[in-house]
Amino acid sequence: MSQQTVTPRRHVDWTKWTLTLWGVLMFVFLFMPIVWILIYSFNTGRILTDWNGFGFDGYRSFFENPAPRAAVRTSLIVAAASAVVATLLGSLAGVALARRPGKWTGGFLFLVALVLVTPEIVDAIALLPWYVLLGQDANIVAFNNGYVRLIVSHSVFSTAVVTLIVRARLSGIDESLEEAAGDLYATPTKRFTQITLPLMLPAVLAGGLLAFTLSLDNTVISSFVFVQGSTPWPVYVFSSVKASLRPEIASISTLMFVLTVVAIGLVGLVLRRGGDSSSDIAATMTGTG
Repeated sequence: MSQQTVTPRRHVDWTKWTLTLWGVLMFVFLFMPIVWILIYSFNTGRILTDWNGFGFDGYRSFFENPAPRAAVRTSLIVAAASAVVATLLGSLAGVALARRPGKWTGGFLFLVALVLVTPEIVDAIALLPWYVLLGQDANIVAFNNGYVRLIVSHSVFSTAVVTLIVRARLSGIDESLEEAAGDLYATPTKRFTQITLPLMLPAVLAGGLLAFTLSLDNTVISSFVFVQGSTPWPVYVFSSVKASLRPEIASISTLMFVLTVVAIGLVGLVLRRGGDSSSDIAATMTGTG
């Protein structure tokens, strides 16, 4: 008598499928506005929300209009300068925290954390009268310059970010190589330039790129401290949408978005080439390494 093989019935994990579907829907909901603005950046209508056909009128208008070009140029200059300042100060602070800890470490980390958690509106309200005091009352002319105001303001937050990134990188690296170089009579300068700096370079570059993108996105503080003639792109957009949202705003927002994505991609690439795993990259980006 032949035995019939019974195929076991597969159990469908509906909980897994439901949660997966829910997660996909949430990501679609969150990123749909970005996709929408990317699509409508090619709108030929006079108003962004009024689709009149596909074209490059918004991009053409940007290159023909000097006002948005000046705003983008200001944002790029300020972002590059603040990234340099934040990278220099943050790298030195990160090295000090990782290699020369002491009683001062806790208080300094508290100040860094305070910079990160303080609402931007509070920083903006505090910085504006401070610049007026320095520029007009103390007659320090540099603080009457809009570029100087923006660079200093953006550097404050970015420096804290770079500090945590560099500290996270060096905290995960053994100090034995630097100690061995010291045993071989290498000067402190040579130990730093030939050993410490190459080891921390991926974090330094990642922190600089993040500082650049954070500056491009800064709207609240920028709207308080800028002066006429140094209007950054976010402030220009914010003032433009009060009248009407034109397709050129979406077009340049698309270009800035692409620039930001490229910068963030370079951050991950730099850290990956530095030998970090995915978990190490996440720890470095959050400053928890």
